[in-house]
Amino acid sequence: MAARSLPPRWIHFWALLTLLATLGLLGMGGLVTSHGAGLAVPDWPNTFGYNMFLFPISKWVGGIFYEHLHRLWASGVGMLTIVLAVGLAWQEPRAWMRRLGWTALVLVILQGVLGGLRVTLLKNEIGIVHACLAQAFFVLIGFLALATSRWWGETAETISPRSVPVKWRWLVIVITAVVYLQLALGARMRHAHLGLSIPDYPLAYGQVIPPFDAASVEQINEMRYQKGLPSTTTEQIVVQFTHRTLAIVIFFAIMVCAEQARCPQTPRVLRRMVMFWAGLVALQFVLGAATVWSDKAADVATAHVVVGALTLLTGAMLGAMTWRIQSNPDRVDDNRGISNTMVA
Repeated sequence: MAARSLPPRWIHFWALLTLLATLGLLGMGGLVTSHGAGLAVPDWPNTFGYNMFLFPISKWVGGIFYEHLHRLWASGVGMLTIVLAVGLAWQEPRAWMRRLGWTALVLVILQGVLGGLRVTLLKNEIGIVHACLAQAFFVLIGFLALATSRWWGETAETISPRSVPVKWRWLVIVITAVVYLQLALGARMRHAHLGLSIPDYPLAYGQVIPPFDAASVEQINEMRYQKGLPSTTTEQIVVQFTHRTLAIVIFFAIMVCAEQARCPQTPRVLRRMVMFWAGLVALQFVLGAATVWSDKAADVATAHVVVGALTLLTGAMLGAMTWRIQSNPDRVDDNRGISNTMVA
């Protein structure tokens, strides 16, 4: 793929701007859920009867601040996505990229509608779908930024496909899929609004495996009632324990990836990316524990959401980059021209 097949540079930088704005939006969404402010504004698309964009700043108080700012930020991301999709349709020579641009626009519109329906229909299930779709949209925008970069159009062509084993690429893809499942479980936990169904860590009710039988859950709920906590369910205990177990699996799987990437023939940019990935998952592990120890403090829980999104994005970009390298003709035997950054 020659560099001339890339769109103008402004589209790449616009995609990066949209990506950063989307990360901020994920953080705002995390704060909304962590503060229990999802229904602080009871109407949609208006805000307490006002046009959303004309709602007085003096009324931005308490949970209203988080929810209203989340809506405005989402509108900004929508505007950025419109420009990105139109720019790709206008100046992107690759048809599949133009289609992805329109897909991003459809997703961001759907996200807005789901966010509104979550308020008007009072359905936690819609909130879960809303959270999961947000992560998918974030990854799509990240891919658009990657595929419009000079690394994708120029530098990747100089890297031998032999430098990246096919099995390593599939390992990255499988781990990334499991990370997405992990984020979906996290969304299921957060949008149940039942607090910590397993309140201790690293043990679970003082055991390696928590009790799941009805009698034990009844005793747990009696204890929670005495502490003023909402009752939980066997399902939520199973979900939270599965979330913890998958965290361990993901952590060690990414460490295996990082170890395999240390061989000299691995392109430098992939080595650095996978080391960054390992750092993210280690931080995410600590934040997960801190979320329990802090009793889901809003800032800690939100940081956990944001780092989880970055972990997903990094895995997805690694998978895309290895696919791009392995699509090259097998004509290069060294790693000449490897960039230190994918957006150089």
